[in-house]
Amino acid sequence: MKLPLEHLKVVYFIVGPTAVGKTDVAVNLAQRLGTSIISADSRQCYKEMTIGTAKPATETLNQVKHYFIDEFPVTQPITAAGFENLALQYLDEIFMTSTSVVVCGGTGLYIKALIEGLDEMPANDDTIVINTEEEYKTKGLEWLQLAVKQEDPGFYETAEIQNPARLLRALAFVRSTGTSINEYRTKTVKQRPFRTIIAGLELPREALYERINHRVDLMMNQGLLNEVQGLLPYRHLKTLQTVGYTELFDYFEARCSLEDAVGKIKQHSRNYAKRQLTWFKKDKNISWFRADDTDVVEKILAVIHNTG
Repeated sequence: MKLPLEHLKVVYFIVGPTAVGKTDVAVNLAQRLGTSIISADSRQCYKEMTIGTAKPATETLNQVKHYFIDEFPVTQPITAAGFENLALQYLDEIFMTSTSVVVCGGTGLYIKALIEGLDEMPANDDTIVINTEEEYKTKGLEWLQLAVKQEDPGFYETAEIQNPARLLRALAFVRSTGTSINEYRTKTVKQRPFRTIIAGLELPREALYERINHRVDLMMNQGLLNEVQGLLPYRHLKTLQTVGYTELFDYFEARCSLEDAVGKIKQHSRNYAKRQLTWFKKDKNISWFRADDTDVVEKILAVIHNTG
C-alpha cells in the first residue's frame, strides 16, 4: 500500500530561544538529510541587518542553501502572512528535489503561520492606529509596554516587548476591536501537504544567558556599532524596532552611554529568550532536546520513527 504524498514529505522545525544554537543543529540536520534550510527569523531576511541579527556566517551559508536570508531591504517590511506565503513557495521548490526540509528560527508567529496558517483578522480603525502611534511618539516605549500589559495582558505575556511595532499593532487592535489579537491566532488550522517534526532546543538558564552575553560582546567586536550607525536614517522603520538596534539608536541620540546600551542589549536579549521559551513551551507538539547534546541530530531524526 502506497503512503499518501504528504506522508513522504517532512518538514523539520528547529526552534528555541535566541543564542541556544539552532543554526548549528539545523545545518547538521540539513546535511544529513541532503536538503535546504528555510530561515524563520523575522529580521535575518533584511539585507542591512547582519551582525545584530546573528545571521549564519558566509561559510555556513555556503555549506547549505538557505532561504529567507538577505532577501529584502529594511524599507520593505515582511509580515507573518507574507512569510507564510513565501515559505510555502520555498517548500514547493525544495520538495521538487528532496522529501525533507529544515526550517530554523525563533520567531514563534512565523513558525505557527507555516504550520497552521493565519486566520483573517478584522481591520483596525485607522483613527485609533494614528492616535496610538502619536501617543507612543509622545510618551515612549515604557508607556507603550504598560498600556499593552494593562489592556491586553495575554498578549503581553509572550510579546517581544522591546519591539514597539508589534506592541503598537496589538494595542491598536484591542482598542479597535475590544478583543486581543491572540484570539485570532488559535482558530482554524490549515491542512498542509507535509508532516511536521518540531524540535525545541534548550539549555540551562545560566548557560543560555552566558551564551547570550557572549554573543552580544562578539557582535560589538564584529562591528555592530558601525552597522547600526549606517542605519540611523532608517531608525523610524518598524523593521528596525528590535533588540540590538533600538538600544544603540538611543546611544547615538545621546540618551545613554555605550556601556549602558550594550548592557541593555544583553538584558533585553535575555528577556526575549525567556518570552520565546514561554511561547514554545505552550506547544505540546514540540519535542525538546538539550542543544549541547553531541547526538542531538540523531535524536531529532529518531522522532519520525517513533511517531510512525
